[in-house]
Amino acid sequence: MSFGIYLVGFLILIGGLIYGAVLLHVAAHWIAVGSIVLLGLAILKGVQATRGKDSSQ
Repeated sequence: MSFGIYLVGFLILIGGLIYGAVLLHVAAHWIAVGSIVLLGLAILKGVQATRGKDSSQ
């Protein structure tokens, strides 16, 4: 559940950055590239922050 909350928060952040880039008249293909990179970063950081520790046996 916490991964979902983390991802929703990051999607809101990405949405705000996209809106700002549109207002600044950034080219659409650069907005798409930045969004894909940020989405990948969000998934990596979300998994890292929410995964459980492996038990050593």
